[in-house]
Amino acid sequence: MSKLAESPSPLRKHLRYTLQRWRWPNGWALLTLALTGLILIPTATVLLSLLADERQVWEHLAGTVLGLYVRNSLLLMAGVAVGVILVGSGTAWLVTMCQFPGRAWLEWMLVLPLAAPTYVLAYAYTDFLQVTGGFQIWLRRITGWGIGDYWFPNIRSLWGATLLLILTLYPYVYLAARLAFQEQSLACLEVSRSLGYGPWASFRRVALPLARPGIVAGTLLALMETLNDFGTVSYFGVDTFTTGIYRTWTALGNPVAAAQLSALLLLLVLLLMVGEQAMRRRARYYRQGCKPAASRYLLQGMRVVGAWLACGIPILLGFCVPALILLNMTLRQGELGRRFWSYAQNSLLLASVTAIIAVLVSVVVLYGLRMQGLRRVRSAWGLRLAVQLSSLGYALPGVVIAVGVLLPLGRLDQSLSHLRQVIFQQPPGLVLSGTITALIFGYLVRFLAVSLATVEATLMRIPPSLDEAACSLGRGSVATLWRIHLPLMRGGILGAMILVFVDVMKELPATMVLRPFNFDTLAVQTYRMAADERLAEAGAPALAIVLVGILPVILLNSRLGQQQRSTPAGDP
Repeated sequence: MSKLAESPSPLRKHLRYTLQRWRWPNGWALLTLALTGLILIPTATVLLSLLADERQVWEHLAGTVLGLYVRNSLLLMAGVAVGVILVGSGTAWLVTMCQFPGRAWLEWMLVLPLAAPTYVLAYAYTDFLQVTGGFQIWLRRITGWGIGDYWFPNIRSLWGATLLLILTLYPYVYLAARLAFQEQSLACLEVSRSLGYGPWASFRRVALPLARPGIVAGTLLALMETLNDFGTVSYFGVDTFTTGIYRTWTALGNPVAAAQLSALLLLLVLLLMVGEQAMRRRARYYRQGCKPAASRYLLQGMRVVGAWLACGIPILLGFCVPALILLNMTLRQGELGRRFWSYAQNSLLLASVTAIIAVLVSVVVLYGLRMQGLRRVRSAWGLRLAVQLSSLGYALPGVVIAVGVLLPLGRLDQSLSHLRQVIFQQPPGLVLSGTITALIFGYLVRFLAVSLATVEATLMRIPPSLDEAACSLGRGSVATLWRIHLPLMRGGILGAMILVFVDVMKELPATMVLRPFNFDTLAVQTYRMAADERLAEAGAPALAIVLVGILPVILLNSRLGQQQRSTPAGDP
């Protein structure tokens, strides 16, 4: 009878089992939570700003410019969406599913416009197409017209900004659609051919619907970059949410109202993401175990000319012409001067430090998540959610992140300044705001997702058996990471550093708001020279940004080539 009384009840057994599964988080988990929580502070600050009462400012904005911000932003997004879908999916189909002379060259050259930020194209084409630019001078020379005798479209307008954004952002859709077309089953295309469909009908009725998830994902990235753009719309005089946030912060001097505008823009981005998921509903797109498309449509005659024009015009207008214009502007300027090298040094310093920190944070966060998964702790879902939320910064415009960084740093500066005044008897002043530390933190919030995605893709390929073998040999988690995982992750780490490095070099709106006084980068100097109509002086820093931007293009092309070569030729 006493043994029965001492035996644990089913409830006690369940409680003991639950406590065993819900272990206390280890050091890696706590460090992961701390880092992700720090990254989420700017986003949370922007969202919490909606609770502040700024009724008078909102009444002023609603009665003057808010409607213009909304209209221009929506028109810009609609035009960019249509353009990138047409150009990106069309060129991807031609180089993936059709065979014609020069296809292999066009396949990688179509990615080149990613190297040039949109604001660089804006400055280059403005210098080329203005009244005193090379194109109109040539036009007047061959026609005998004078200034004012003809009409010429003004590129510094809403349609001009839309066109330039399409030329620089279509590679997002091109890359996604190209991968989707490569993975499509050959049987589907053979069935379409047996039904009498030609290349155009097969593309429109079979291949395009099957590639829809990739095309939508690429379009969503393009729309996020459209909302993030500041240099082009500001220089062209197009009032959007991004320029409105910057003006509310600088001209009106109201950071809370700027944060509320940022929150509206953030909600618009989230609405885009949720809308894309809702459009899919329960649709699923599976690959049916057939070998991928190996035979291509053979193009001949005028179809080859059409394919060359369809693929060559985006390359010509999106990369070749701007690069030549910038080179000409640089040569006209002559010597680069000390200021250029000072700006280049600042940009290289910021990009290098941010890339190193982003990779370190990514490795620590992802390894902490991996350790919790290997321990089979139920609370690992909380870490996974925190890591996913920390990647949200890449979807936010740089000016939104800048506002989210400055508001909490401003409050922290007030506390630190008070303590410094009381304890050390020093005059009050800024400690963190307006420093390189704040700028690097803003970059980290903005581009951590790039590093996380690249490092995670490499870490996931390492089998858990290596961790178990290291543990059986008495190695701890730090030693396992240092001696086993990091050597195997060298390629992914290098790729992540390159991508973050180039993104920081090109970033403009966050740098404009967060940079210290008298601390300019190549991007800021390019914008300032163009804003002062000193376009010739903007050529050298803009060309440097484009040349650095070619690095991720080469990396992306090599990865796509490796993936295409490793695709199995037969049934899996």
